[in-house]
Amino acid sequence: MFDASSRPEKPPVPAREPGVRVWPVGSLLRAIADSLEARFNPVAVQGEITGFSRAASGHCYFSLKDEQGQVRCAMFRRAASLLDFAPRDGQLVELRGRLGVYEPRGELQLVVESMRQAGQGNLFEQFLVLKAKLEAEGLFDAGRKRALPMLPRAIGVVTSLGAAALHDVVSALQRRVPHIPVVIYPASVQGGQAAGELREALLKAYRRDEVDVLLLVRGGGAMEDLWAFNDEQLARTIVSSPVPVISGVGHETDFTIADFCADVRAPTPTAAAELCAQPQTVWLDTLGLVLQRMQRAVDRQLQSHAQRLDWAADRVSRPSHLVTRQQARLAGLAQNLRHAMRSALTHETLRVQALGAELPREVAGSLQHSRQRVERAQLRLELLDPKLVLQRGYAWLADMQGHPITRARATHPGQAVRATLADGEVDLTVSAPRLI
Repeated sequence: MFDASSRPEKPPVPAREPGVRVWPVGSLLRAIADSLEARFNPVAVQGEITGFSRAASGHCYFSLKDEQGQVRCAMFRRAASLLDFAPRDGQLVELRGRLGVYEPRGELQLVVESMRQAGQGNLFEQFLVLKAKLEAEGLFDAGRKRALPMLPRAIGVVTSLGAAALHDVVSALQRRVPHIPVVIYPASVQGGQAAGELREALLKAYRRDEVDVLLLVRGGGAMEDLWAFNDEQLARTIVSSPVPVISGVGHETDFTIADFCADVRAPTPTAAAELCAQPQTVWLDTLGLVLQRMQRAVDRQLQSHAQRLDWAADRVSRPSHLVTRQQARLAGLAQNLRHAMRSALTHETLRVQALGAELPREVAGSLQHSRQRVERAQLRLELLDPKLVLQRGYAWLADMQGHPITRARATHPGQAVRATLADGEVDLTVSAPRLI
């Protein structure tokens, strides 16, 4: 039989407090929305944009924040099409719209009807100040940046091990260059410690010297999420890299200081992986083309040698023809030699005869010329004979030792001198020299 005493007891139902209304969730959210509509709308609010994105439909979604908090915002395509500027993270704007509750998630939401610029946000102002400082120092100069290697021995990747960007980069490299090793240097890519870890990862890669190019990558996000890549010390570390650095941070519209300092800026992490090396298929196609050219060159050489071999075989197979040709060649050479010897002998005979006829005439002419030269020399010698001068009344004056006296001042009274005349000598005594 069933024992009623063994029946389990039901938990007591708490008593509802009197006057407390129990709301269904949907009704509560609609009531909150009505209260917001009645108390606040329309509303104008100012703050910095963060997490801005534009959907394919043309709607824009972002958050507006300041030091005390933030609110989710939605700007539908019609209102977004009226904008006269491109909103970006960190920008200070003034919004006008209506507060409401997005019921599927129970979130407070501002539906933006208009947006205008209200100045630059704090983060963006810091970004611009640092950018201007580093640019003035020359860290962004195009002349400093290096070309990427065509075929790196290894590729380094600096990013977080848990980042989606790492998967994208590794997948792209495995697809394009599976033959090149990839070395990962892990570091945080978001948060207060991220900039320091990124610097340490880069310095580690520099010390190990095992890669020829470095990829610094991270997926997209708000300006706050990418702020680690706007660190001044990280920028200087990138500039000091001994190998080219490719920056692939965020999406195509995101720009960081690291992008300006890197040797190459890629719009996405996947694009960075595609830039760092030529695809394996390109090298394989090039090798295939080189192989075809080598094969054609080898074929041409083989054909040329085959033709020479056929010609040599043809000559060896008929040696009698070769002997006949050599005999005919020798006979021709012998005939040419005999003719040359006869011609040379005839030429020399004529030359000797001509010399024999010319020799007496040449000898007579030479003797006549020599006699004339002797006569001319004799005449010159006779003209130089001092006796001819003495015959004209001149005398040769010398002292008693035979030294010639050519000047009157070289004599003195009473000096004995000797005068040579045409027919003899006379001894004289100087009475008194007279100078002219």
